[in-house]
Amino acid sequence: MNETQGYSAEYAALNHEIYNLTRQLEAKEKEYRDSTAADRYDPFKNPTEYRWYRDDYSEILPWVTMPEFSVPFEPAKVEKAAIRRFYNIGGLTALFRFIFSELMAGILSTGLTALLTKMNPGASSTAVSHYMTMGAIFVAINMFTFLAVNVGFAFIGLKWAKIKPSSLLKTRDYHVSDAIMHCLAGLFIWMTSAYISTGIEDIVSKYGFSTEVLDLDMGKTGLGIAIMTIYSCLIAPITEELFFRGTLMKIFSKSNQRFGIVISAVFFGLAHGNLPQFMLAFLLGLFLGHIDMRHNSIVPSVVVHIFINSMVTVIDQFRDNDVIMGLISLGIIVCAIAGLAMLLMFRKESKFPVSTPAQSRRGIAIAKTSVALIAAVVIQVIYLVLLIMMTKK
Repeated sequence: MNETQGYSAEYAALNHEIYNLTRQLEAKEKEYRDSTAADRYDPFKNPTEYRWYRDDYSEILPWVTMPEFSVPFEPAKVEKAAIRRFYNIGGLTALFRFIFSELMAGILSTGLTALLTKMNPGASSTAVSHYMTMGAIFVAINMFTFLAVNVGFAFIGLKWAKIKPSSLLKTRDYHVSDAIMHCLAGLFIWMTSAYISTGIEDIVSKYGFSTEVLDLDMGKTGLGIAIMTIYSCLIAPITEELFFRGTLMKIFSKSNQRFGIVISAVFFGLAHGNLPQFMLAFLLGLFLGHIDMRHNSIVPSVVVHIFINSMVTVIDQFRDNDVIMGLISLGIIVCAIAGLAMLLMFRKESKFPVSTPAQSRRGIAIAKTSVALIAAVVIQVIYLVLLIMMTKK
């Protein structure tokens, strides 16, 4: 009996030793795999990109975690297809947002025009149109339309690309000093872009065209001004950043952060509907994308966007007052000079992402073969050109 108990104790001790050795072996194997496999969050070994903004590249290339695997310079067919899928998702999301915004605004405008005409049979179509434009109706339609499409398609795109919305708000290393620096730098970019936009407008006007595709003299009632202010200073900045810097930039940055910033800025510019505004929004969009990647959140760009739009709103309200405009202009110039210094400081501390040769093969090279992405850009460019052509004097 005692001999049997002795064997059982030795057997248990042996099993325990085998278990410990197995666990140690598994740990060593895991350590070896981790040390020899490509980092699935940094498969391109790019020191200029923001590691915390990257997604798991195994979603594109599942075997990126295999031992001794390295991402090839030229992507294989399966990798191209996976990247192209995300580019097409981003393109379709942008295209659907554009189409639905135009349709929704058109349907609402037509429906309300018909309703007002029916309620006022003696009023002319010109009078009804003037009432809608000068009052709060048109600006309310504009606010409702873009609130719906920006938020709606932002979440549709995120769900389609299987990106968690919470990933857009994991803010890091962001302080009040950063917000002030970004706002002043954004002001400098806005001011510089405004001069470029004015130059473009002057060139276009020499050929008998106008870049003003919308009636800017609208919403002149108290309610209209209130709605326009809320939309311009809060709703537009928040929802546009959610869509362009949130959804689109995240989708397009799967393999190349530089490409993600640039293409989301292109769509941001096209969404503004005219050539001068495109240039202004594009240049500002590059900066907004950069600060969002730097801080891993759309919060920084929302803050700058609110600041810029609020400043423009104040300028519009006092445009006819020479004294106040003189003071505002002086303040803007002083702040813009400070903004240039802030921009240089920011760019020195946080470099704009640069693509590695391998990443370049996964940016525009694949985007050129992404039908939905190309269609989204081309259709909006054609629409912009047609709007300008219709203004021929």
